[in-house]
Amino acid sequence: MAINAGQTFSNPTDSNTAIDTILTQEANRIGQDIHRRTLHVSPWMDLIKQTSFPDGMGYTLGTLIYDRALPTTTANGSTLGNSWIDVGGSEAASLATASTLDQILIGAKDTNIGAGSNTANGKSFISFGRQLKQYSLKRATVESPKINVEDLRFAAYRTEQLRAVMDALTDATRYSWEERYRDEYDRIVGNYVICEPTGTTIVSSGKEGNQSADIDFGASTATPSANVSNKILDSIYFRLVRAGAGTNAYGRENARPVFALVCSSEASYFLQTEAGFRDDIRYNNAKVSELIAPLGVEKSFRGFYHLIDDLAPRFTDDGDGNLTRVQPYTASSGIITPNASYETAPIEAAYVLHQDVMESQIPEPISGANGLTFDPVNYRGKFNWKNIASVDLNPDGTIGFFRGVLASATKPIKTEFGFVVLFQRTSTTPAA
Repeated sequence: MAINAGQTFSNPTDSNTAIDTILTQEANRIGQDIHRRTLHVSPWMDLIKQTSFPDGMGYTLGTLIYDRALPTTTANGSTLGNSWIDVGGSEAASLATASTLDQILIGAKDTNIGAGSNTANGKSFISFGRQLKQYSLKRATVESPKINVEDLRFAAYRTEQLRAVMDALTDATRYSWEERYRDEYDRIVGNYVICEPTGTTIVSSGKEGNQSADIDFGASTATPSANVSNKILDSIYFRLVRAGAGTNAYGRENARPVFALVCSSEASYFLQTEAGFRDDIRYNNAKVSELIAPLGVEKSFRGFYHLIDDLAPRFTDDGDGNLTRVQPYTASSGIITPNASYETAPIEAAYVLHQDVMESQIPEPISGANGLTFDPVNYRGKFNWKNIASVDLNPDGTIGFFRGVLASATKPIKTEFGFVVLFQRTSTTPAA
């Protein structure tokens, strides 16, 4: 039995290049059930807000964010507060000078009752801070090997095989978007945490809206030596509440906001079984929000919904504090297999996800303009069959391929609501 299994997946460049036969032949020698290996699905696809990239405004746009505004005692000052004064002025020396209505007259001033001209007369000031964050559109294309439609004549169970091929292409699109969203969240997130046994601090990344730099996980101070802990997440929780992130949280329980923590199954288990915190989930019977429930989450834990991403980024450390990403899969001659090094990588990342941190803007298909019509392109990664005629390579139009186009722009909004937590997953010591 000769099943065509080994593929080079090379695109033909001349008429002498062989076209790959990707559909298995030899009918009546394999079972009718056609199976395929699948990829893991993560919450990044469901929780990242998606909008349309505006047409006619160029490739690079900006988003204007107004900071919070509170009164200060002086114009553009640094002392918060209001200046409160008595409307009636100073108190009278004796009741003998009071009117029959018992209103104090001594010291009363019109400026106290009307508009004050300075802080002594009750004036305070509000300034409006603004941030302009730029973002741009990027695209990627994915193509399948060239396929000769004559293969369908001899392929075993061609309908089932083609269905498996299309499902595999769908998985590839989903995986591409998950990586895109995770990487973009890494890039624009406002805060990061390096877990330590003592003295763990939350550090501003200083990269909000920066289109060219990532969080510097390779710095010498970026090597975590402790595991994730509820104490660290408590600090993040209270910081989010004070920053105003609770207004648009993913849920509410007992009038308190509930945020989203995207982490691996191992990290979630470590948090829920940490000494001193195990009863928090046992006695929590609060209802999960309608946005989170479809993801399979049944309850919250200490102010967070644990959303499982078992492809969470993992890293190795070279000993000098430089972290290297370890991918969960490896590729060899086009064949994808699980990466054993991913299972042993000691450092892992978890994310506090907030829906106001970013938006993914995807262009809408364009089918024509000014009387012209052409085939619209779906920029969400939908694979279409392309059959391009060529005098030398494809004169009969029997050779084609699947092609998908992905395009998006990441719009940074309130990036200070986002957190990346780096921790030593192999450590038994919770961060403090």
